[in-house]
Amino acid sequence: MMILASQSPRRKELIRKLVDDFIVIPADIDENVKNVAPSDLPALLSKLKAYSIFATHPNDTVLACDTVVIHKGELMGKPKSKEEAISMLKKLSGDKHVVLSGYTFINKNKEITRSVKTVVHFNKLSDETILKYVESGSPMDKAGGYGIQDKEYNLVDYIEGSLDNVIGLPVEDIKKHCF
Repeated sequence: MMILASQSPRRKELIRKLVDDFIVIPADIDENVKNVAPSDLPALLSKLKAYSIFATHPNDTVLACDTVVIHKGELMGKPKSKEEAISMLKKLSGDKHVVLSGYTFINKNKEITRSVKTVVHFNKLSDETILKYVESGSPMDKAGGYGIQDKEYNLVDYIEGSLDNVIGLPVEDIKKHCF
């Protein structure tokens, strides 16, 4: 059985591009890892998540993923408040940043941990657009405080890389290296 070690609704949708039959068992790990470079964090966290589920499901296949936004060397996680979401969006506005997803695919026969990078170029956002977007509630459960799939807000100009990666699961890379 395929196990998705994530409670993200976006990852649940994206994994359907890979498999029809899967179950969701969210990994409960401490994500406050110290002394790790932002670029190494997603792969490390995905591995910790995958192993936490695989330890109790050794006959299954586990897929875990972690996605971060890195802007000018600063790690941007999920905003903890509306004020933090506004601050993040103002920083990203009119600039580019990196979305980095680390994933771990593990079963009895193989273990693969990889990171996938996408560069996202943001449109210049007005304060009004930022406030309206934050009030919608959408930014609050997303790294960097935004969802590229929220097209009605016209946040993103263009990307260099995988759209699925920015949404939260690098489907193309997983398909290529794991299936």
